[in-house]
Amino acid sequence: MATRDSLIQVKDLKKHYNRGAIKALDGVTVDINRGDVMVVIGPSGSGKSTFLRSLNLLEEPTGGSIVFDGVDITSRKYKKVEDSTGRTVTVKVNIDEHRRKMGMVFQHFNLFPHMTILDNMTLAPVKVKGVSKAEAEKKALSLLDRVGLKDRAGAYPIQLSGGQKQRVAIVRALAMEPEVMLFDEPTSALDPEMVGEVLDVMKGLAQEGMTMVVVTHEMGFAREVGSRVLFMADGLLLEEGSPEDIFERPQHPRLKDFLSKVL
Repeated sequence: MATRDSLIQVKDLKKHYNRGAIKALDGVTVDINRGDVMVVIGPSGSGKSTFLRSLNLLEEPTGGSIVFDGVDITSRKYKKVEDSTGRTVTVKVNIDEHRRKMGMVFQHFNLFPHMTILDNMTLAPVKVKGVSKAEAEKKALSLLDRVGLKDRAGAYPIQLSGGQKQRVAIVRALAMEPEVMLFDEPTSALDPEMVGEVLDVMKGLAQEGMTMVVVTHEMGFAREVGSRVLFMADGLLLEEGSPEDIFERPQHPRLKDFLSKVL
């Protein structure tokens, strides 16, 4: 049920392919509240990444709705707002405006290889938000310092380790000052020894109250940092609860089977 703390309301979300023969998502309903660290777990092919990518319409849903900050972004049509005089007017929904409020971190970093780390960090704030170059660089250097990479600002992505690249990808998303951070298996492409440094950055964000939706295979992170855990299989949300509920008191047979294989 949506509350005043709700940031994203997902209702009956569907994503079908081949005229319904493949149901990547088949009626997912969930509310994401401000400050939630929602961790999405489940077997490969369960619809986790499709669900995450649907939240900012990188995947176009087949059906259902996503209401972000009070606006149905799946309608792609119109919303009612108050203008400067206090009158209610109807304007077209601008999905790019809402995407700017959602930071996205992918498996494979998606850094521009021909640009320095600092230039990667400042590109979107300058081009999209109209921030001055000086202000964007000051913010970028502060964020890089936060993750221990300020001294690599002039380096190129090829000169960084996988863990360093992913830390840069996270703070690059933070440079846009998003309301929610979406993580699509952010550690799955990393060597095992690099996973911890990325998870530490994510734990820090959680402690600061950042709203996060995280698709991951890292059960330790889900258990330790998640405020809520979703279990998905076959495009369905089969169980939802606190980490204690999911890991200590699983109810659905599919969840029990999944945990028996990954824990």
